[in-house]
Amino acid sequence: MSHPIEDHGVIGDLRTTALVALDGTIDFLCWPRFDSPSIFAALLGGEEDGSFSLRPALNGARHKQLYVPDTNVLLTRFLSAEGVAEVSDFMLVADTAECQRLVRRVKAVRHACRFRMRCAPRFDYGRAAHTVALDGKSAVFTPESGGPRLRLLSTQPLSIEDGAVVCDFSLEEKETAAFVIEDADRAGPAGSDTFDDHSVSRDFKRTCDVWRGWVGRATYQGRWHDQVTRSSLALKLLCSAEHGSMVAAATFGLPEEIGGVRNWDYRYTWLRDSAFSVYAFLRIGHTEEASRFISWLGDRARDIPEGGPLSIMYSVDGSPAPDEEELPHLAGYGNSQPVRVGNGANDQLQLDIYGELMDALYLCDAAGELVSYERWNGVVRMLDYLSHHWNEPDEGIWEVRGGRQHFLHSRLMSWVAFDRAIRLARKRGLPAHKKLWAGCRDAIYREIHEEFWNEELGYFVQYKGGTALDASCLLMPLVRFISATDPRFRSTLDAVGRLLAADSLVYRYDTVTADGGPGHDGLHGEEGTFTMCSFWYVECLARAGDLAQARFLFEKMLGYANHLGLFAEELGPAGEHLGNFPQAFTHLALISAAYYLDRALSRA
Repeated sequence: MSHPIEDHGVIGDLRTTALVALDGTIDFLCWPRFDSPSIFAALLGGEEDGSFSLRPALNGARHKQLYVPDTNVLLTRFLSAEGVAEVSDFMLVADTAECQRLVRRVKAVRHACRFRMRCAPRFDYGRAAHTVALDGKSAVFTPESGGPRLRLLSTQPLSIEDGAVVCDFSLEEKETAAFVIEDADRAGPAGSDTFDDHSVSRDFKRTCDVWRGWVGRATYQGRWHDQVTRSSLALKLLCSAEHGSMVAAATFGLPEEIGGVRNWDYRYTWLRDSAFSVYAFLRIGHTEEASRFISWLGDRARDIPEGGPLSIMYSVDGSPAPDEEELPHLAGYGNSQPVRVGNGANDQLQLDIYGELMDALYLCDAAGELVSYERWNGVVRMLDYLSHHWNEPDEGIWEVRGGRQHFLHSRLMSWVAFDRAIRLARKRGLPAHKKLWAGCRDAIYREIHEEFWNEELGYFVQYKGGTALDASCLLMPLVRFISATDPRFRSTLDAVGRLLAADSLVYRYDTVTADGGPGHDGLHGEEGTFTMCSFWYVECLARAGDLAQARFLFEKMLGYANHLGLFAEELGPAGEHLGNFPQAFTHLALISAAYYLDRALSRA
């Protein structure tokens, strides 16, 4: 079994991210971009699938990880009666024109220590062989399938062992050694000449300064400041500095159920997830990230075919997300197969995305990022498309593969799209089809109350004609469709607590007993509780006036974070993390709940 999902920290450079396990192993890294093929994927199989380990030879050592405060620079400590050692991991945050670098520095903190380093990349998701050329303290890995070559630089002599580069060395107390992975083609032949202890220390300080400067621009000073800051840093790691887009998570293939089939690739830009991230960034004062995504989105909107829908997801650079394929050579985390890359949902119809995007655009405009002429023309095209299609069935927010339905959440967010567009047009005096849009908005409002409310059950149902409850209904008061104290929503909230919640943990819907029974969503097996839904639940309780209960459950939820304050997509029955990691949706929902709950407690 690979390292548990929660036993990882994450580092990144706003181009890609790497997962570092508690024992000092980097067992997941896609290079050079978020959505590039992996070079280390031991997390999804074993050591033969690529890893980069660096650890001391200390008997009985305990492992601890922490971030340098207000940064994404990770420290992994090894504590033993024989000695103490520490590994610092970071990726240089620099201009995209600079060579990309992943830096690992190890130090003998107390007593002399022996160490072993082993760097064994596996290119193209482990499907491509490679050759290694060694030159003293430098090694170059060249994939036989083409693609970027990797250079490993070291302050210690290197050797080759079974296609991997290894290094066994000793350090006296307070001595350090360093190893760097970089793009061999972009670095040029002089890379090893400029690599030494001084350059590593310079890059360490430079990276810390970048992260601390970014955190310093935040405006949030409320309760749970450290947790909100860590969540914002996790969200920032998922942003592309080059393009302004945001990915939904750092990984692919991590399962929603151990041994199950719900294993997806989240390294792409979902319009829905990114729009919610815009909201979270704006709430805590990071307007630049919101502005850059809206600009990226404007480029996508200009590409919409006349009368056609937006895609629900894109690659980081704005190109279409790749088709889904399975990687049968990977055993999968906990033998959870198949491991998939690409995403088959990229051609689904998900009508809710227009509401999330319009809400983000509306909030950005209110924050001073005024909508441009070209961007507004894109809005008009989107809303005109939606005005003809809002009442159609779709696959919905959860991307079901069991057939389209008339989902409540899709109707709700279609209402948001028309409502925010009308508000923005009136506020700015923008030309719009206000009468058409207002008619659609009003029709949706009536339909939700008349056809999605089940009087007998006492809650809003998941889809028209069904009886199941869906936690996405918790967004209804969050987007101001209904008051959290409205009797209908209050009854729905009570039903969520009764039918979907297990203490502070909330399932998105019942995969076993919901309408259609097991597999009704097109997939077999079960799943964990959705952490995002748990934070939505907390915020709804707070908005309904149950502040004491909301705070109690919120702080219990924080206790499910890993040792670094990070969350995956879901939590399993024993509190284990499931799904891709770290997950943007979870962290943005945490920020939203903390922001509202803090203000509500202060008012009270």
